[in-house]
Amino acid sequence: MASTNDSLGKQVRLLAKRYGSRAVREYGIILVFIAVCAIIAGIKPVFLSVTNIFNVIRQVSMIGIMAVGMTFVILSADIDLSVGSIAAFCGALTAGLMARNGIPPVAAILIPIPIAAMMGLAMGFVITKGRVHSFVVSLGMMSIGRGLTLTYTQGLSIGNLPRSFGVLGGGMVGPIPVPVIIFALSIIIGYVVLTRTPYGRAVYAIGGNREAARLSGIRVDRYRIKNFVLCSTLAGFAGIILASRVRSAWALAAQGWELDVIASVIIGGTSLFGGRGGVIGTLIGALFLGVLRNGANLLGVSPFYQQILMGSLIVAAVVLDRLRQR
Repeated sequence: MASTNDSLGKQVRLLAKRYGSRAVREYGIILVFIAVCAIIAGIKPVFLSVTNIFNVIRQVSMIGIMAVGMTFVILSADIDLSVGSIAAFCGALTAGLMARNGIPPVAAILIPIPIAAMMGLAMGFVITKGRVHSFVVSLGMMSIGRGLTLTYTQGLSIGNLPRSFGVLGGGMVGPIPVPVIIFALSIIIGYVVLTRTPYGRAVYAIGGNREAARLSGIRVDRYRIKNFVLCSTLAGFAGIILASRVRSAWALAAQGWELDVIASVIIGGTSLFGGRGGVIGTLIGALFLGVLRNGANLLGVSPFYQQILMGSLIVAAVVLDRLRQR
């Protein structure tokens, strides 16, 4: 009888350990996110005001839009370091078309999007056909994109943009900012594509085992190229939203955004080695970074220390992901 009880107790402990570890893996970031919000709210009650909450979501919306595209890239075990530069270039090009060439805002917004897509297509083609690592190619595109922006703007800001252009980045639909609506739509569409379509299943398969995916009939190179096109397109669109929000563009816009975008994806639980994660985690990761920055600002933390904190979070997320892989 005693041995039976011991055996039953052992099984219960094993089940608790198994499902407890799974809960930590799947919901750990959410629990940490809630805890951080509670701590900040306890110190600064203004943190939970409606105005501040919408301010946080508006601030992370552009990073979040870019992070949706980055999720597809990282899920397929690639990386894209060029998103910040592409965002800056598309924002500057949109502003220049309106301020210098008198092109209406709608047309000026639509013209840079295909250019961003072509930049992603070029990266994907070189990576897949040239068999060059995505880190190297996207690093090169990051430099190219920033150089194009500096050349186009001559290092100067472009202002005097039409008031109607500001609706995209600063407009409201009822009480909700337009960028937040766009961010929410991108999350919903990304979730549906990844979980309900053959495209999403192929992305997970490629990230899980690229060679096995190829042997099973998946056209690996084609899907990887599409991922880079999607990521660059969303980055370009986010850059246009940024230019709309401030109604100007400058050469160093979105500098360093690629780190925030990648951090949002990795902190949200998407594996840097591919095959595991999703856009819901990316949403939590982006909000988590936004809450940390907003809370640090409310608490008067120096931006220098904030940079150290963000870098530490990225390293910690990668280490935890590596431990999960083992």
